Amino acid sequence: MAAMACTAAAATASLVASTSACTSSTSSALMGSRVAVAPVGARRLACRGAVAVSASAAVAVEDQTEERTVQRLLGIYQEKVVPAMQEEFKYGNKFEIPHVKKIIVNCGVGEASQNAKALEGTIRDIALVTGQKSVVTRSRKAIAGFKLREGVPVGVTLTLRGDMMYSFLDRLLNLALPRTRDFQGVNPYSFDGRGNYTLGLPEISVFPEIKFENIDKQRGMDICIVTTAKNDSEGLKLLELMGMPFKEMGGGRMSASAAKKATRTTFRGRRR
Repeated sequence: MAAMACTAAAATASLVASTSACTSSTSSALMGSRVAVAPVGARRLACRGAVAVSASAAVAVEDQTEERTVQRLLGIYQEKVVPAMQEEFKYGNKFEIPHVKKIIVNCGVGEASQNAKALEGTIRDIALVTGQKSVVTRSRKAIAGFKLREGVPVGVTLTLRGDMMYSFLDRLLNLALPRTRDFQGVNPYSFDGRGNYTLGLPEISVFPEIKFENIDKQRGMDICIVTTAKNDSEGLKLLELMGMPFKEMGGGRMSASAAKKATRTTFRGRRR
């Protein structure tokens, strides 16, 4: 029995020695090939770190995609509009090249004083279209003919700048206006004489964000595009290069602002 026990112990010792030798040889081979075997806990932490890195990378890719979507029209302005404006108007400084400064959106709600849900629905629709919450506008004075008291809500308004402005303008030019019923282009004579352009949409539902089943009543909106252009010709060229679908200008027709200026000829600060 003692001999059998000694034999079993010797076999166990030789097995352990061979296993350790195999492990050491494997480790040395792996180290020779510059591959290190990490412990189980370390491998788990490494896997978790890889998952975290991949998740953060996915978020970064998504943010970059959204940024590219928002900045698409801005890229068109920098690559196409700026060189074309510089070539045509011969600006002495690159900062003189006009650009879109802000966009003002107005929407009137005549029944807001008597129907609070109509005002709430308009605020919701404007927020879906522009991505920004609007401000309620109130009447400044009472008008008995319209049954209007002073200080009651009559509509909503908001001002867009930066990325939201370019995103809204991009969807307006490429999605909303082409979906307008019987659309043949916008009026090229709706400038104010200082390069600012105003247009009206008869239906806000032309934006794809608005669902027809959620509309209680068709409402329009007024859009004022404020630019840094010095005159109407620069503003017209700017918006035309950015994709505004203007109608063909009729020969000899004059804008309302130009007609007013023609009838108000001044001489030494006095009107003739």
